[in-house]
Amino acid sequence: MPSRRELANAIRALSMDAVQQAKSGHPGAPMGMADIAEVLWNDYLRHNPANPGWWNRDRFVLSNGHGSMLIYSLLHLSGYDLGIADLKQFRQLHSRTPGHPEYGYTPGVETTTGPLGQGLANAVGMALAEKVLAAQFNRPGHTLVDHYTYCFAGDGCLMEGISHEACSLAGTLGLGKLVVFYDDNGISIDGKVEGWFTEDTPARFRAYGWHVVADVDGHDSEAVDAAIREAREVTDRPTLICCKTVIGFGAPNACGSHSVHGAPLGDDEIQATREFLKWDHTPFEVPDSVYQGWDARKAGAAVEAEWQDVLAEYRRAHPELAVEFERRMRGDLPATFGEHADDLLAKAAAAGETVASRKASQNALDGFGPYLPDLIGGSADLTGSNNTKWSGCTPVTADDGDGNYIFYGVREFAMTAIQNGLALHGGFVPYGGTFLVFSDYARNAVRMAAIMKQRNILVYTHDSIGLGEDGPTHQPIEHLASLRMIPGVSLWRPCDAVETVAAWRAAIERRDGPSALVFSRQGLPHQERDKDQLAAIQRGGYVLRDCDGSPELILIATGAEVGLAVDAWEQLRGDGVAVRVVSMPSVDVFEAQDAAYQEAVLPPQCTRRVAVEAGWAEYWYRFVGPRGRVVGMTGFGESAPAGDLFKHFGFTVDNVVAQARAVIEA
Repeated sequence: MPSRRELANAIRALSMDAVQQAKSGHPGAPMGMADIAEVLWNDYLRHNPANPGWWNRDRFVLSNGHGSMLIYSLLHLSGYDLGIADLKQFRQLHSRTPGHPEYGYTPGVETTTGPLGQGLANAVGMALAEKVLAAQFNRPGHTLVDHYTYCFAGDGCLMEGISHEACSLAGTLGLGKLVVFYDDNGISIDGKVEGWFTEDTPARFRAYGWHVVADVDGHDSEAVDAAIREAREVTDRPTLICCKTVIGFGAPNACGSHSVHGAPLGDDEIQATREFLKWDHTPFEVPDSVYQGWDARKAGAAVEAEWQDVLAEYRRAHPELAVEFERRMRGDLPATFGEHADDLLAKAAAAGETVASRKASQNALDGFGPYLPDLIGGSADLTGSNNTKWSGCTPVTADDGDGNYIFYGVREFAMTAIQNGLALHGGFVPYGGTFLVFSDYARNAVRMAAIMKQRNILVYTHDSIGLGEDGPTHQPIEHLASLRMIPGVSLWRPCDAVETVAAWRAAIERRDGPSALVFSRQGLPHQERDKDQLAAIQRGGYVLRDCDGSPELILIATGAEVGLAVDAWEQLRGDGVAVRVVSMPSVDVFEAQDAAYQEAVLPPQCTRRVAVEAGWAEYWYRFVGPRGRVVGMTGFGESAPAGDLFKHFGFTVDNVVAQARAVIEA
């Protein structure tokens, strides 16, 4: 049987060979963390290479994702469907071994990492999911949900602000099955971190409420083993294991230097490394004895089979709970969800309520929430403003995981990344709220949700200058256009309570990406619709008000400005103008419709168009064309009551009518 060091050296060799062949990559972290990974994966990690999606597996997250050859080596060696040919295609087009780990490309990769710190926040979300699911489904004598989340993180991850946000909350929530390994090698791209990262990391994490195992020799397998055993004995707090390592361990001339962080070692140094490690094998060659030492397929099948027996017994003892657990873990909605959503839409239409869409959102949650226990919500310290807490919400705390609401605190970035972790884990439909203007703080996690195609519902309220007196620092201008520009983000800006229900339905039903639901602070008037118009809302854009025959002018509006467009329509048609109003709550959904539908709503021959939205005006010229006009914002807002601001910036019936007449007369 090969020694632990020999098993770890397989990671080092594969990593340096793949980076060398690709002529790019990061060999330093895989070589430095190989000994830690060997102990964790061979002695503790519960996983089944034949079934990477087994529900009760331990989750492993490589937050310092630039060291991707570490996880690719681990997956290959332990028996996942990732062959040596895949490793030879490292960083090549359409390979299953991209430069940073990407969810969905490689079996066994739990999340896309690379933007430092986000993997750590994803891991917090996964550990939170385990805690909540265990509280909701485990019963005396039946421990159905019981697994760990392990995360590797480097200096860069801990320097990023998101690590402070996420780890502080993890300590507060007592996530005892979260174990983070800090690769304390003292090196980042610019060199030795002592010039810019000198804080007492163990003290910082103790202050967060974490258990800390400090000063572990990351190249001493026995020390790493003892640290993991200690971490697993602490059940009421997450654990940080601080591992002192040498970056690029094994490369005799390059190790311990930033030069090994992100560049191939070169032929001479690779040969020297082989000699130093006594690895007498050609590139990408791994001896059978080493493969046998790593092979986790038999043990993985056994540990999953054991859990499947637990699930079978659970089904007998708690059949209804078992059905619900399996539905949630599959990500399915209740069979009658569509009928229920139709009823909620009809009720909203019948109520005819004038209400702020943020309040309409809360009302929609009151309708969906009792029917969908998958929903787990929260807010970044704006619960009362975002209206994200519905009547059936109970908070998740360190002492009680049986809840469905998370008080995230002022942590927009971590909230969004934690929601990604909840979604990736399975069993939940996460949503979280903040002001639209602060979506900027969370933007990269929104982007990651889109890249990974995760159902993450982003609730953004106070959507325009209608915020009022708080002024330009809090009034979003470019944010609607900015979010619409992220591929895969579906944005809804509903104009009333009816469209709000439709927006929530679309976000819940969508399984291939995040949805941004954008709501107003101010009250919005109810818009009357017939049956066909109600159904058309789900198509993203539809004719809300029309004329006899073909229109000579089209008004396009979203959200709060739809009511303004309807008032202008009334005045214009009274003056004999053949005018149509198109409500477009979701541009991306509308643009996904077939050409015939789009042209029926926005006939190409009608080139006289005016768009009305209290956001960045330039975005809408793609719809109104060179002959059209936009009533929108071209700069930042001001501090004043909302009504005064709308008048000041031209969001009035008179101005919309004036712009319409200018288009007609041009």
